[in-house]
Amino acid sequence: MNMQGLTLIIVVSLLSLAFVFAFIRMVCGPSLPDRVVALDLMSTVAIGIIGIYAIATGEPVFLDVAIILALVAFLGTIAFSYYLIRISHRENAEER
Repeated sequence: MNMQGLTLIIVVSLLSLAFVFAFIRMVCGPSLPDRVVALDLMSTVAIGIIGIYAIATGEPVFLDVAIILALVAFLGTIAFSYYLIRISHRENAEER
């Protein structure tokens, strides 16, 4: 095993560990914004794993998949953020 293979294994292991921790945070998160951030982190880690896989296999087509996943994750995060802002404005209006 060469140095690049060893590095890829270590990086994928660490990214997988980060994915597990983010999943635990998403399941046990104390509030909805924490869960949204954890979901965004999971998508970011998945993009990293796809990028590492593209490097390991030498197939640049997986980078296109990572770019599309990044775009969908970004739009999902924006939609969740907008939803949370609307909920907080509605709760503030009901308290008045």
